[in-house]
Amino acid sequence: MARSNRERTDGTRTALLDAARALFVEKGYAETATPEIVAAARVTRGALYHHFTDKRALFWAVIEREANDVAADIEARSAEAFSAREALLQGASAYFDAMAVAGRTRLLLREAPAQMAIDSGEGDDPAESSLKAGLSHLLAGSRALPLVDPLTVLISAAFERAAIAIDCGGNRADFEAAIAALIDGLAD
Repeated sequence: MARSNRERTDGTRTALLDAARALFVEKGYAETATPEIVAAARVTRGALYHHFTDKRALFWAVIEREANDVAADIEARSAEAFSAREALLQGASAYFDAMAVAGRTRLLLREAPAQMAIDSGEGDDPAESSLKAGLSHLLAGSRALPLVDPLTVLISAAFERAAIAIDCGGNRADFEAAIAALIDGLAD
């Protein structure tokens, strides 16, 4: 049975995203060339430029897909929680699980920030939005609520540093315990 135009289009886009992801993880953004991407995806350069204006746009599409996958995992796990504290702790565990996907730490916490320093800083972090919502719920009615924006930035940075440390061999259980202590300190 022949595939529809939409299925072919989606298949080509997915092949480009998958090939680019693998190469960006292996070599980094700067060292990956578009001819390598199209060869790995088994498509033409024309197909690449039909879907993405340039390598930079493809890179940000890869990053967006990865970030959305992380956010979806966090949302799914924390949605089952019975309290704001539990939602944050479940979300932390889901974050560390999501960041354990091979190459994801490099893409989201090394390559993307490096490109943001070079680029205009486009893209927004859905996982950070989820964290902010959880903190807002946890801090509702507390004197710390007006600090939710800076607390979100600080705790998000803590999650990122923890993911990098875990990726480098750190003990995940220790980091999860530290996150729990941090969240418990905020709730007091």
